[in-house]
Amino acid sequence: MQHFDFRWIRFFARMLLGILFTMAGWWKVMVLGSGNHAQQFFISGYADHWIPEWLLWTLGQIIPYWELAAGILLLLGVFTRQVAISLGFLLMITTYGHALQQPLFDIDGHTFTRLMLIFIVLLIPARLDLLYMSRK
Repeated sequence: MQHFDFRWIRFFARMLLGILFTMAGWWKVMVLGSGNHAQQFFISGYADHWIPEWLLWTLGQIIPYWELAAGILLLLGVFTRQVAISLGFLLMITTYGHALQQPLFDIDGHTFTRLMLIFIVLLIPARLDLLYMSRK
């Protein structure tokens, strides 16, 4: 029977997830700007839907910072379980938004890849992470 080195599996999943969310958040905050992100991807895109504008504006402003902070925390290996769970909720929010605009939204791209990485991080115990630091 082949032995799996879960330390590397969890490490790579956590680091890739951290890179993806850090870079997405960085671009949305530092390059595009969270206000432009909110306007371009939330306010304009959902004006004809049931979601109130104040909620669209709030989510459009918060999500870039959420992604940036979560990505950095994952790269550092801090609060990985809580961060991964929060990113699962973020993916639910964004998937609902995409499905609201396009009911047959294909999640095979960004969403599914990130979700699988989240599952790996949550399924493999933190103590098996290559860079796990005991909190004793």
